[in-house]
Amino acid sequence: MRYQVKKVNLKQRTLGINFPDKREAKVCVWAPLAEKVELLLKKSNKIISLLKDDYGYWNLSTNELLPHDPYLFVLDGEKERSDPASLYQPEGVHGFSEAIDLNDFPWTDSEWINPLLEEYIIYELHTGTFTQQGTFKGIEEKLAYLKLLGITAIEIMPVSQFPGNRNWGYDGVFPFAVQNSYGGATGLMHLVDTCHQKGIAVILDVVYNHLGPEGNYFSDFGPYFTNKYNTPWGDAINFDDAYCDAIRHYFIENALMWLRDFHIDALRIDAVHAIKDFSPTHILQEIKTHVNQLIKETGRNQYLIVELDLNDTRFINPLEKNGYGMDAQWIDEFHHALRVTAGGEKRGYYSDFNGIQHLAKAYTDAYVYDGMYSPHRLKTFGTRTVNPGKQFVVFSQNHDQVGNRMLGERSSQLVSFEMQKVLAGAVLASPFIPMLFMGEEWAEPHPFLYFVSHTDPELAKAVREGRKREFSEFQEQNEMPDPLDTETYQRSKLQWELIDQDPYQIMLKFYQSLITIRKQLPALATLNRQHIQVSFDESNNTLTLLRWHANQKVCCLLNFSQTKQTLFLPDALNHWNKVLDSADPKWKGPLAAPDQVNASSALSVQPESFVIYTTEHA
Repeated sequence: MRYQVKKVNLKQRTLGINFPDKREAKVCVWAPLAEKVELLLKKSNKIISLLKDDYGYWNLSTNELLPHDPYLFVLDGEKERSDPASLYQPEGVHGFSEAIDLNDFPWTDSEWINPLLEEYIIYELHTGTFTQQGTFKGIEEKLAYLKLLGITAIEIMPVSQFPGNRNWGYDGVFPFAVQNSYGGATGLMHLVDTCHQKGIAVILDVVYNHLGPEGNYFSDFGPYFTNKYNTPWGDAINFDDAYCDAIRHYFIENALMWLRDFHIDALRIDAVHAIKDFSPTHILQEIKTHVNQLIKETGRNQYLIVELDLNDTRFINPLEKNGYGMDAQWIDEFHHALRVTAGGEKRGYYSDFNGIQHLAKAYTDAYVYDGMYSPHRLKTFGTRTVNPGKQFVVFSQNHDQVGNRMLGERSSQLVSFEMQKVLAGAVLASPFIPMLFMGEEWAEPHPFLYFVSHTDPELAKAVREGRKREFSEFQEQNEMPDPLDTETYQRSKLQWELIDQDPYQIMLKFYQSLITIRKQLPALATLNRQHIQVSFDESNNTLTLLRWHANQKVCCLLNFSQTKQTLFLPDALNHWNKVLDSADPKWKGPLAAPDQVNASSALSVQPESFVIYTTEHA
């Protein structure tokens, strides 16, 4: 492991304000270019000087700062700044930080065991729009619903403090602070503790490739960013340039804090392809090394999942094979191939996908582009992977694929009721970890739009103009929703009253049944990429997926076309027995398939539908 200028403490944070002793606060901030650093206490208006330590760190032990006290750092007697490692910003990104004692929360989850990664059924949600309250408390009130649906893990979009009260979370500027309008650190801890009581794991989305623009005063403290590289969001975080050791330490401590102090079960690390690091040891490797040490120390199993579009197995290969050691990755290519197969547009990155042929390849090979020439990228792209199915997360929609559309349309607004069921079947019958996006299980018609609440007028103007440029070719037909309008945010909230009405209630019960079958059938629940066969008919837009485990076989026949198609079940020693049929009238379908079919028999599959059969043999 590479040399650290500051040793990571597995047992507790070392940055910011900490209370290892209830009677005394330990203060530590990194400001290598400052000549003087002071602590400003809001209640007493008192200023206390910090002592300069090695490698740019400044330290202080004081009994004058107590939990819940507001404070700022003063740099060189001039700049009053919030703590870069603040745990709470009650006044927002421009205000005082508040000291928090992370050891104060009364945890009740000592018996909790994080499920195996292959047992995850993930539900991605946005705290602000998942419920009308838009808080962690609101999520807690829906946990019984999620448990009944069959969810085993929720994935919460980023909660680090952002400007205002409305944001996707990817504009966060305080990586250690939990958004004040959501409920702060205590609210998140209570949510995690309650999830564990209900038997639900918690994945937290974190952003280590950039920080948001408004309220970002990190450069006043030190060279947190480098102009060696650019990201789509500005200068890259400094992981390999001069002074980078302290920044690496900062993000390692951040990852450990969520897992250790907030009892988070897994981190989903945003867009790791945008992390620029050419160090001998990549920052992800270093984070994974410390997480492994934490797991050994605590005995709690926790995971690191990444968003990655490079089709590069280095990220998910184990450390002992010189990989970065990530436990799993999102795989957008499955989504892209599935959407094109279902009749979606073929613009932009979708132009690389031909539909059913590439969907079949995604089922068997995980990566579609595994050394093939990519017309969209104008280069040969990707590498082959033999990594197990539990290392890939698949979905038919997510926050990016919905919210990055100009009008934020969900599948419910883009495809038929029948096709929505097929999309669900394609995901949940796969040999990968399935993920749902909040509301898809009842065909929520509200969009999920892009929204922010920047208070800086110039920044707000830049966001509006940037979105207009991005979608200029579509604006003749529709007006782009204003990302700063409160109405844009309100329109993105789920309509929970719909789940008791048809057809939404029918779709919800369908999802419940499909998830139950996924869990109960070993051939589906066991994510073995070796035990899978796929055949397809490009002319008819149909696909046959065969999976098996021990003495059980499961066959899923998917018809993506708008006409009835004839498909054949594979040879079997016994009859095939139907377990689910999306065309069954009880699911608002046109006609149910037979309950039992002879081996190698022809089967008429209804338009835009799928049917699952199973058989067991000696």
